Amino acid sequence: MTTPALLPLSGRRIPPRNLGPSSSSSFPHHRATLRLSEKFILLLILSAFITLCFGAFFFLPDSSKHKRFDLGLEDVLIPHVDTSKGGKNAGGYLIHGQGHDQHRHREEEERLRNKIRADHEKALEEAKEKLQKSRDEIQAEIQTEKNKIIQSLKNKGSKPLPPVPVPNLVGIKSGDPTDPDVREKRDKIKEMMKYAWENYRQYGWGHNELKPIARKGHSTNIFGNSQLGATIVDALDTLYIMGLHDEFKEGQDWIDNHLDFSVNSEVSVFEVNIRFIGGLLAAYYLSGQEVFKIKAVQLAGKLLPAFNTPTGIPWAMVNLKSGVGRNWGWASAGSSILSEFGTLHMEFVHLSYLTGNPVYYDKVMHIRKLLQKMDRPNGLYPNYLNPRTGRWGQHHTSMGGLGDSFYEYLLKAWLMSDKMDTEARKMYDDAIEAIEKHLIRKSNGGLTFIGEWKNGHLERKMGHLTCFAGGMFALGADGSRDDKAGHYLQLGAEIAHTCHESYDRTTLKLGPEAFKFDGGVEAVAVRQNEKYYILRPEVIETYWYMWRFTHDPKYRQWGWEAAQAIDKYCRVSGGFSGVKDVYSSAPTYDDVQQSFFLAETLKYLYLLFSNDDLLPLDHWVFNTEAHPLPVLHLANTTLSGHHVYR
Repeated sequence: MTTPALLPLSGRRIPPRNLGPSSSSSFPHHRATLRLSEKFILLLILSAFITLCFGAFFFLPDSSKHKRFDLGLEDVLIPHVDTSKGGKNAGGYLIHGQGHDQHRHREEEERLRNKIRADHEKALEEAKEKLQKSRDEIQAEIQTEKNKIIQSLKNKGSKPLPPVPVPNLVGIKSGDPTDPDVREKRDKIKEMMKYAWENYRQYGWGHNELKPIARKGHSTNIFGNSQLGATIVDALDTLYIMGLHDEFKEGQDWIDNHLDFSVNSEVSVFEVNIRFIGGLLAAYYLSGQEVFKIKAVQLAGKLLPAFNTPTGIPWAMVNLKSGVGRNWGWASAGSSILSEFGTLHMEFVHLSYLTGNPVYYDKVMHIRKLLQKMDRPNGLYPNYLNPRTGRWGQHHTSMGGLGDSFYEYLLKAWLMSDKMDTEARKMYDDAIEAIEKHLIRKSNGGLTFIGEWKNGHLERKMGHLTCFAGGMFALGADGSRDDKAGHYLQLGAEIAHTCHESYDRTTLKLGPEAFKFDGGVEAVAVRQNEKYYILRPEVIETYWYMWRFTHDPKYRQWGWEAAQAIDKYCRVSGGFSGVKDVYSSAPTYDDVQQSFFLAETLKYLYLLFSNDDLLPLDHWVFNTEAHPLPVLHLANTTLSGHHVYR
């Protein structure tokens, strides 16, 4: 018989080799060659026939098969009973047919027959039950069993974390306002959160984000090509704070059963740190559920290879499976970005605290020490730093994108250390003084704004991201140099006012992505690609901080204006969407419900209409994704190798 033709993966047939004339001349050549499918069918029929015969064999009447069954048992090993020792088993074995009692043989035979019959009947019953179930039910059962196996393997491979003293967790379930008007506004924010979550739950569950108009999952390159459930992790603490515990449990169950970081996916170290590690740590501290701490530590281990650079400045991206890192192609000469490698400190200090492993703490402290040694043009930190050479890239300084949260984390490292990390506070004070000197200006109309420094020139433009700085100035006012607390609180109020104007001067009363201060144009976007609003939280974040420190009612009023605008113009049939032009009375949508909308925007609004005893700022510090982490009342945490990490 000649060899059948082979089918390659491409689908094109490979011609068979010429094997010469067939050895059997009585059959045509094409009859002598069976195709693969014909062979398969013959084997299938043969195996079915054998199975049928074997099954029928055991259900023949006993009188017709005793003899055959005896022959089948001749090679069965049966324990040898030594009657000379009172019938006790001496541990040896005899072959059936070599002197055993016939009655004992019949009992053993009957026992085996009954067992086989019972197993067969049980298998038939299970098969009937399976056939009565739908395809979806069967697939769900298979997936459940797979998850159990995966989870058991993970549990075997994970080491238990050491017990650590839990920080003083104050104000987790507080904040109920007594004023009915304030309570009504807070309830409205809670309803918006439920609407965003339920639509994600229905249309995007397990995906990173939601397309609320298309009603399907959405993701961006910051999360790679995997479904990591970014919205679930990002929203957990907001759900908990709002008392939405059923929804919180839904998220917890998904994380416990499905969140897997052993995937071949390239992710943003910065985004995964602030959203995932920050979100998991906050959920752990709020709820006490160990699964969140365990997942955070697992993920942190996946990010560590990003620090394997000549300088220790991490790559912007890392592959969670291979550990290979790289930087964004658009970044200046292959540089890492200040706001990205400078926004790891809070989460990594907590990781070292919870694990007893100093590696996380050491990584972020190495970054700090390196920055302290470097020259800074005009005292400013450029946004780009090459991780291979340790040199600055393009001299561009901004408190908006590329720079913003680096300054925020200097201040918050000090606050989170119970104000013991004086090194971080000094770096913050030095940086803010340089920024105030070179970047902060007043417009012709009297609006205070923070521009961007580019190669010795101030660009009179401010981004929506920069609006977080108003809250930061207020947060850092206490403890500032030269008794300038009042000055920085006032500066925060001026930034809040400018950012409110950027909202108030639009048609939709929602702020643009960036706005100019050139000539007669103030707090208004000029370019079309700067007129969009993607559910960002920074302006509302500043309103909340200013409310906490001043209790000026205008901040609640401004926050309520923003909440109403979001509900009116961004609520769509399947959730909330960003809009492409805040100056258009007929907005078009970008069809993305960002995970930070649930993590930050709605959380800050809810806190704005809550009492101050909910997550008080002397006990909690919010990471740049609005995930609350408790203050660690420790000795100076800038000392590497401190006993708490040993």
